[in-house]
Amino acid sequence: MKKLEIDIPLSTLILKGDLVIPENAIGIVIFSHGSGSNRFSSRNRMVAELIQKHNIATFLFDLLTEKEDQIYENRFNIDLLTSRLIETTEWLMENKSAKGLPVGFFGASTGAASALRAAAYFGKTVKAVVSLGGRPDMAITELPMVTAPTLLIVGGEDIPVIGMNKMAFDELQSVKEMKIILGATHLFEEPGKLLEVADLAIAWYKRYLTKKED
Repeated sequence: MKKLEIDIPLSTLILKGDLVIPENAIGIVIFSHGSGSNRFSSRNRMVAELIQKHNIATFLFDLLTEKEDQIYENRFNIDLLTSRLIETTEWLMENKSAKGLPVGFFGASTGAASALRAAAYFGKTVKAVVSLGGRPDMAITELPMVTAPTLLIVGGEDIPVIGMNKMAFDELQSVKEMKIILGATHLFEEPGKLLEVADLAIAWYKRYLTKKED
């Protein structure tokens, strides 16, 4: 398994990312974290480590620099975060370590909005999207343009977010599913709940994140 800490040279700045590529990787999942989080998110890292065990590469990166993250409004600037995710994805697809691997997105909380907007931008280049406790409603106008199979995962106790996801689900025109994990709150901190999330995400990626063309 190859583990790399990478500088991502974007047009105006450099971001930091952690790339893990198992042997014989069948694809790569790029994580888009939620507000106030970063590539060191324990929740996302746990899910990423479980994904890696199924020969799927993962890429966790900071969408904002440390200085940018100190400005609270930046954390909710979906336009900015989406542009960062798009530019980083384009760069990664040309990186020698990951080139040729089918791409999927994993978006948590507000990161789901940037993941879905980016998926709409990339079209069939992105093969699968998983949203965890996400705010896909913040990408509502782009949802009909998403072609990637999309899985929405929400905690059963996260009542407001369930409603937001149901609204977004109705707008999606791609292959789609919505899973509600009973007894889980927004951060899925209850025992065993994050494992349920990982199992659902892994099954989704194994189903759709393949090298075969549609």
